[in-house]
Amino acid sequence: MVRNNWWQKAVVYQIYPRSFQDSNGDGIGDIPGIIQRLPYLKELGVQVIWLSPIYQSPNDDNGYDISDYRKILPEFGTMADVQEMISVAHQLNLKIMMDLVVNHTSDEHDWFQQSRLSRSNPYRDYYIWRDPVDGHEPNNWLSDFGGPAWEFDDKTQQYYLHLFSKKQPDLNWENPAMRHDIYDTMSWWLAQGVDGFRMDVINLISKQRGLPNDPNVDADNHGSSMTFVANGPKVHQYLQEMNSKVLSQHDVITVGETPGVTTADAMQYAGFDAHELQMIFQFEHTELDNSHEGLGKWSDERFKLVDLKKILSKWQNDLEGKAWNSLYWNNHDRPRVVSRFGDDSDKYRVISAKMLATTLHFMQGTPYIYQGEEIGMTNVNWSAISQYQDIDTLNAFDDLVNQQKRTTPEKMMTYVHHSSRDNARTPMQWDNTRNAGFTSGKPWLGVNDNYTTINVSESLANQQSIFYFYKKLIALRQQMSIIINGHYQLLDMADESVYAYRRTAQDSELLIISNFTDQVQTRNYSLDASAKLLISNYEDDQGDVLRPYESKVYFKDT
Repeated sequence: MVRNNWWQKAVVYQIYPRSFQDSNGDGIGDIPGIIQRLPYLKELGVQVIWLSPIYQSPNDDNGYDISDYRKILPEFGTMADVQEMISVAHQLNLKIMMDLVVNHTSDEHDWFQQSRLSRSNPYRDYYIWRDPVDGHEPNNWLSDFGGPAWEFDDKTQQYYLHLFSKKQPDLNWENPAMRHDIYDTMSWWLAQGVDGFRMDVINLISKQRGLPNDPNVDADNHGSSMTFVANGPKVHQYLQEMNSKVLSQHDVITVGETPGVTTADAMQYAGFDAHELQMIFQFEHTELDNSHEGLGKWSDERFKLVDLKKILSKWQNDLEGKAWNSLYWNNHDRPRVVSRFGDDSDKYRVISAKMLATTLHFMQGTPYIYQGEEIGMTNVNWSAISQYQDIDTLNAFDDLVNQQKRTTPEKMMTYVHHSSRDNARTPMQWDNTRNAGFTSGKPWLGVNDNYTTINVSESLANQQSIFYFYKKLIALRQQMSIIINGHYQLLDMADESVYAYRRTAQDSELLIISNFTDQVQTRNYSLDASAKLLISNYEDDQGDVLRPYESKVYFKDT
């Protein structure tokens, strides 16, 4: 049974504030810039805006290292700007979802500054400190950004845990006082008028009892500890407590970022009666092109459609009636969808971007659009590693090329072009003027060279653009209950070229057909004569013939 909550019909648009719109010429996107562009998002038709972090931060990991949860990073603006943004958004019937980063803080947060003063400091147990073992790290856990997940502190002669950068110490959720302070901060933000939270790596907050060694890490420190440290023994206890004390008191939207989860895990986190979160982000489909050489996401391999269908269908089928899916292709941590799953060549960029949008937006769940996706922005292809800023990319290049010598600089650059987080973080392309209309100054990160042809201004001037296609998809979701409630049925799992599925409800049916190749395909799905073409990325319908990247949806009343 599908519940009828407002967030099940909603479409969410993610803003990466640093790269969205600069208003003062310092080269960094800001809150006044977002306010300026809210009418654009209203025109697109989305209902919710998710903001990546705007809090006070030293920016070691672009804001995901927070030094004060209740202050705004000055380069983004002021709290007064945030309150104006919330007010203007609400006037436009747009909701604001904040990024909540509570697995870790910055090492410059006052809690950590206090914590490292002495072993007896009241804030010591806000973080995870351990004695050395045989003169080394307490265990073999690895940071997701490379190297050990432990940093030695000379002053107190102990190590602290950091699953990410050493400037991002992990919080100790075993400590009730720390949890209370987090819940108090969440309530404070809800009192400011925000409408929900996206929770960063929220399934990492409960660590394995005793912090045992990770069996997936070899003697040469190869591997990743993310799966091993995910879904710890008390994570559901903590989230149910958070829900009881904060979330259940408000009509909010919540989604948790949860690496390393199964559909069974998802039903615990986001089950309709679980009293934890409303949705989660899972990453199975975004890891399809991971390296076969043990280099994780650093790869230039092409995904296989059969694998994509298998994963997305599993999530559709397993969660139906029990929990709610989040639907997304890309975000601030993932490459551009048209470059990764489509074809970003001049010939097929527009048509394949529309195909990908169609494939996702007719599934059951809440769709998330990442800024620029709606105009078909692409990955960048910079030639020098010095042009990149992402800490994850720079660390990986140094580790895999310089330290471990597991690949060459030239090959690593092809992996960077394919997988770097900076692909998603280049400035939003608003028009064909200098710096794509993003800033009058020097942008913090380079603008993609193709901004002169791929930009919002061009998109709004062309009724056949990707933007207007997304607008139509969003409108259809608001109008047709079958998109929310219909049963999902995959057609022909073994087809390596075409993704086709049905959505069925008591009185209606949808047939979604997407050609994922640049070749003409012929398929017959025994279409009922009464079925009508609802939407397509080509101007005419050639029946069983599917042109390159053609996607079409038929609707019929039963």
